[in-house]
Amino acid sequence: MAIEQNGPRGVEPERNGADALRHDVQTLAGTIGERNVWRPAALALAATYIANRFCSAGLDVRAQTYEAAGQRVENIEAVLPGTSKGQEAVVVGAHYDSVRGSPGANDNATGVAAVLELGRRLAGRPHPRTVRFVAFVNEEPPFFQTPLMGSLVYARAARERGDRVVAMLSLETMGYYSDARNSQKYPAPIANLYPDTGDFIGFVSNLQSARLLLRTRRAFRARTSFPFRSAAVPASIPGVGWSDHWSFWQAGYPAVMVTDTAPYRYPWYHTAHDTPDKISFDRLAQVVNGLENVVTVLAGG
Repeated sequence: MAIEQNGPRGVEPERNGADALRHDVQTLAGTIGERNVWRPAALALAATYIANRFCSAGLDVRAQTYEAAGQRVENIEAVLPGTSKGQEAVVVGAHYDSVRGSPGANDNATGVAAVLELGRRLAGRPHPRTVRFVAFVNEEPPFFQTPLMGSLVYARAARERGDRVVAMLSLETMGYYSDARNSQKYPAPIANLYPDTGDFIGFVSNLQSARLLLRTRRAFRARTSFPFRSAAVPASIPGVGWSDHWSFWQAGYPAVMVTDTAPYRYPWYHTAHDTPDKISFDRLAQVVNGLENVVTVLAGG
């Protein structure tokens, strides 16, 4: 088990990221709202919105389509080609569907908004490795950890092609923070290892991805003083595999989840009250600042 914490949060510039993040979350979780195969028009509208945002950043956009529950669904991929190591890829992904009955602001419009913001910032700045920004469909039940989960479809196709994915970051439920005591919970095996205040962003991996986790937290710390907690732990611990990084583990790729810990902190997880007014966009912007450096370092070879 590898665990690390950093010091108190400082105040830093947001690089104007908060407004863009707010706009994307409001569009996905407010204007569009609940988006899944039971609301196919909304799901398709979300996919179109994401593709257009990637296109407006100047990225090459592709769709990976398949059928689920009688509906045509798609993963949306935007590619920033690499230079000297272009055959190697870093995947930055988040699921854009929401659970049935929820508008999914934190889960997971925040993750998608972060992917879009990172795509905008890095577009036109090629690195040695290729960077793939991906919005995955069908992460939520009943597709979670089944063959119809969008990220599993994507990761398996990548493995079948022989793609060299050297790192995957899964951005999952990232926008809720609290300075109150007892605002943070943990699964039983690690409950006594961390503080009870939910004011941090978490980096979580399985044991096989510990080296990637180490590079991720070092690069994050180099850019921002925002507090984080990190752990490389057995995937059997509840919550450790609860997002799209799990799919990449199944395909044999190293992957890390970036999260506010979702149900272990967020009171409105998977409810109709998961709305944009619950999100701290200033803090989310600081997290994205740190992640920009993480992606830059990972893509640099």
